Amino acid sequence: MRKLTILLLATALTTGAAQADALRDAALEVFKPLPSTVPAVKDNPVTPDKIDLGKSLFFDPRLSASGVFSCYSCHNLATGGDDNMETSVGHGWQKGPRNAPTALNAVLNEAQFWDGRADDLKAQAKGPVQAGVEMANTPENVVVTLKSMPAYVTAFGAAFPGEADPVTFDNMAKAIEAFEATLITPAPFDAWLNGDDNAMSADALAGLQLFIDKGCSSCHSGVNVGGHGYYPFGLVEKPGADVLPVGDKGRFAVTETADDEYVFRAAPLRNIALTAPYFHSGKVWDLDVAVEIMAESQLGEALKPEETAQLVAFLDSLTGTLPQITVPVLPPETGATPRPTQEIR
Repeated sequence: MRKLTILLLATALTTGAAQADALRDAALEVFKPLPSTVPAVKDNPVTPDKIDLGKSLFFDPRLSASGVFSCYSCHNLATGGDDNMETSVGHGWQKGPRNAPTALNAVLNEAQFWDGRADDLKAQAKGPVQAGVEMANTPENVVVTLKSMPAYVTAFGAAFPGEADPVTFDNMAKAIEAFEATLITPAPFDAWLNGDDNAMSADALAGLQLFIDKGCSSCHSGVNVGGHGYYPFGLVEKPGADVLPVGDKGRFAVTETADDEYVFRAAPLRNIALTAPYFHSGKVWDLDVAVEIMAESQLGEALKPEETAQLVAFLDSLTGTLPQITVPVLPPETGATPRPTQEIR
């Protein structure tokens, strides 16, 4: 009897290990673990001097016309890389039209913004600086501001050596991109993909299986578990106007193509448990509810409570270790630094 028990136990363990290996094999066909080093970015070599400069610029509110708002205002690195608001507040306390995406791991997205209108983080960094509802500044005023501070002139020279005039709006964006490329958050899911069988709970593994089997991974795949591809929100059943506002037609505003009405880039799901509220409208605060809305609108499925719980457990396994960021001491202003304005253009 004892030998039979041992044999049955060994068989169960072998079967369980085989199932775990099969799930990992299936997952590796769909997802990739985060890179172990800072990702390279196109046409912008990432260097320590560029990272340091970009970090200062990311935190500097003087890139805004009012001197109040910085990149960090909407992308708080202490709270998941976003601002945890429905839509962000910007210049003159205006409210923006969409929920702010996280800056964490954003370098791994195929394109930036909900509608993909920026090809990369260099292009993305320029948008909010000039947007009237965000930082409301101009490239010319940004350059004058930066050149007015000798410490910035020196930092730009170190970050972009050999350039006759390194303090430019383009180089500002490149430096911010280099800093954001360092905002990588390895998670339990990455450890599991890399072979650590104990990195994820049984519920999280069951949720991963559901995520693949039900088709969630058809849109949310790759290294960022999303962040690429454009899909209609409401593929099977459109959510209500509170979740999908009729006035925001998504990628249509970029392409002006009828097929792109209410089409959005698939959201990257890393650290999703930290970034409520959800969707481009920012109207859903509960991750369980967001999962159920996606199942109904995109898959036409009503989830069982235990399925929702398991899917959320998997999404929790995407919460990574946030990089330790020390707030930089910024260069002091001089008499030549433009004065802040509250005027709304």
